[in-house]
Amino acid sequence: MPADNAYSRVIGILKVVLPLTALALLATLFLFARAPVGEGDIPFAEIEDIARESRLTQARISGVTDDGAVFTLSARGARPANGAVTVDGIEARIDATDGTGIEITAGMGTLDTDSQVARLTGLARLETSSGYQMETAGLIADLATGTVTSDGALEIQAPYGTLTAGRVTVETNADGAGARMVFNDGVRLIYQPQIQD
Repeated sequence: MPADNAYSRVIGILKVVLPLTALALLATLFLFARAPVGEGDIPFAEIEDIARESRLTQARISGVTDDGAVFTLSARGARPANGAVTVDGIEARIDATDGTGIEITAGMGTLDTDSQVARLTGLARLETSSGYQMETAGLIADLATGTVTSDGALEIQAPYGTLTAGRVTVETNADGAGARMVFNDGVRLIYQPQIQD
């Protein structure tokens, strides 16, 4: 019977100790728990603004131009405004039928879906697969024809040197012979010949 007595004493002690331990753990949890530091707060005003206005995130449109070039236009965000779509975080790509590619990035812009014209504002960068890198204050891209025109002065790093101009127009050829770049308004070229080994 001494074994039964020890067992009963252990059970009796555990009946008291286990609930007290659970109570101590809960008290510790509530004492050390803290309110969210701001990141966990729900921004109700921002949610109401988002709910009031129509918008898309990670928007993307693609298609084929009249001459067969494939274009893709994507944006971090897009929202309708006055018959057009205002976009930000823009990335565009035009692939001509001969394999020549043009990549364009810009901060903001508008896309008029009726006229199929994208106007990029702010610093815009254009890079071609043939080695041209351009920066300008803005670009106008005609998605129907595949033509891209700068809004203002630009600077280009080309395979043969540096070129500055008041304006450039990049056109894809209907015969599939690649893209043609036409520079206007104060064109200045600094030619750097390639050294042959």
